[in-house]
Amino acid sequence: MLRRLLACCMGLACWMGGVAHALTAAEALAMAQGDTDERIAAMQGAVAQADARTADFLKALADDAVVVADGKAWVVRDGKGQDPVTGAEATVPEGVEEVVNNNRMRGEIDTALAALQLFGPDARARLQAARALSKEPDAARLPLLEKALLTETDSAVKAQLALAKAAVQLGSEAAAERRAAAAQLADSATPETRLLLNERLATEDDAAVRVQLQRALAMVNDRLAWGERLGALFSGISLGSILLLVALGLAITYGLMGVINMAHGELMMIGAYATYVVQGLFQKYLPGAFDWYLVAALPLAFGASALVGAVLERGVLRFLYGRPLETLLATWGISLVLMQLVRTLFGAQNVGVENPAWMSGGLQLLPNLTLPYNRLVIIAFAIAVLLAMGWLIGRTRLGLFVRGVTQNRPIASCMGVNTARVDTMAFALGSGIAGLAGCALSQVGNVGPDLGQSYIVDAFMVVVLGGVGQLAGTVYAALGLGVLAKFLEGWTGAVLAKIAVLVFIIVFIQKRPQGIFAVKGRTAD
Repeated sequence: MLRRLLACCMGLACWMGGVAHALTAAEALAMAQGDTDERIAAMQGAVAQADARTADFLKALADDAVVVADGKAWVVRDGKGQDPVTGAEATVPEGVEEVVNNNRMRGEIDTALAALQLFGPDARARLQAARALSKEPDAARLPLLEKALLTETDSAVKAQLALAKAAVQLGSEAAAERRAAAAQLADSATPETRLLLNERLATEDDAAVRVQLQRALAMVNDRLAWGERLGALFSGISLGSILLLVALGLAITYGLMGVINMAHGELMMIGAYATYVVQGLFQKYLPGAFDWYLVAALPLAFGASALVGAVLERGVLRFLYGRPLETLLATWGISLVLMQLVRTLFGAQNVGVENPAWMSGGLQLLPNLTLPYNRLVIIAFAIAVLLAMGWLIGRTRLGLFVRGVTQNRPIASCMGVNTARVDTMAFALGSGIAGLAGCALSQVGNVGPDLGQSYIVDAFMVVVLGGVGQLAGTVYAALGLGVLAKFLEGWTGAVLAKIAVLVFIIVFIQKRPQGIFAVKGRTAD
């Protein structure tokens, strides 16, 4: 503690005196060697003086590129030694000792690097640095924040620096300072501020400060509530879009054709593994175009699942039309075969499919609301697939034949429609859409042999709830169940939310067996 205070006082004296400071060999060694507390104190003292060589040395520490030899710290990159004080290339002595950074030290290094950005030319980088310091308040950084406040010209950065300073002063020994800091933090609507206020409230003894802390907490919670509600809504829409993609293919095979296909989830799995294969090919042969592998994977995922679906319909299902129980058992057996085949080819472990660069990250709308780009892309993709499918069923010759065969197979056959071919094409279409769903799912989770089992029951619930054969009903049911499930999870937890949704569907089907949208016709059973 004494060393930390001395380091901070030395740094503050350098600022006030306007003396330029350069990293010394002793300071570099102190940051690289010793126990964690001593290294952190030395690092904070060096950071307080904002030297360029210090920043380079801290980056080397973060990259595990620092060693100690002959009583001195050295930077070693690509087998070449460097003197951290001068930056010149140097020969590292024999018998080096690697510098090991534990998790606490790494966190302090990251915070120190962020602190050094407070004086950079980029206002956005300074703002991010001020936010990082707000999350890790430390009294040793108070002089650094005060100096940054004196020199900062950007209003947004200055406001964030003031909040960071208030977060530090919340731990002050003076009750008046703690009360003022709590009042100022009420304007910071971030989850980190809420956690900080809660932690201080748990240990606060002064009654006036406790009142101010409770008031600030109430204000912060009110501001964060909208972000949490909007986050739950977005999560529900995201889940609904995934359920929609999964259920669209099933809406054809089950809703339009009446086939209970228990292998639908495995057709999704095939699409996901097709995406994984394309990713591997791009990594090996086209690494420069890796960000576009997903575009190339879409037709392959559709084609692979559609081909398997066509073979399944021609080889098995066409002999079982009109026998739903036997169809269910047959497709269940086929699903087991497909899962075992994938385990044989790719192994039983999950495989990772990476997001392209343009799908990484997210759009931050509020301090506690970030919309991931991969989820936004999947929502847009689900809408595009829905529109394409609606156009195909409602506006094309294949769609006309599918609707005709679905409504009255004997009459369609008498009109010259090849019903067997229509069945194969319709089933292949539904299977191909399942492959597209698998391609999309590969971007939000791991791909494994059991991928389809996680969604098949939910997909059947969506189709039944929406109304058999009704695409509009499928959309309403998927989005409704997704939003309902996410809001219930916030109140009851994931397991009870799942049970509640299932009970809701059972009660709804009891009251309205035809689903949300009933099939229109001249007669009703």
